[in-house]
Amino acid sequence: MSDVLMNKEQIMEVIPHRDPFLLIDEVTEMEVGVRIKARKHIKEDEFWFEGHFPGYPVTPGVLMIEMLAQAGAVCMLSKPEFKGKIGLFGGIDKAKFRRQVLPGDVLDLEVEMIRQRGPVGTGKAVASVGGEKAVSCEITFVIADGGKAE
Repeated sequence: MSDVLMNKEQIMEVIPHRDPFLLIDEVTEMEVGVRIKARKHIKEDEFWFEGHFPGYPVTPGVLMIEMLAQAGAVCMLSKPEFKGKIGLFGGIDKAKFRRQVLPGDVLDLEVEMIRQRGPVGTGKAVASVGGEKAVSCEITFVIADGGKAE
């Protein structure tokens, strides 16, 4: 696709998430440290569908918020001063779930940074399918050193 700015391999160069918990597939637009648009293709074989729910597969809302957080992390951790660090949740506010997200859907993820002071900031986040809002929230994050577990 010509509208892909970063693919999964390039995303993994910025954030430490790996399968099965790397939950964004591509970045389509980004103004580093300001805003990002990313995408997750919801496939029938996603790990969560086996148990959520058998016979009625629905993407969990908390995972959609994680997808938004990962997109926001790519936006912030692409700043040179945050290279090699990780983004952690500081809070989730004003979360609203408006639409089920099902296998075959393409989830568009948008995060716009509305505040930042040092390593702490807040992003306004919206996930949608075909222009229809599925989830919206404000995500507060903290940029931290990413020590490796051995």
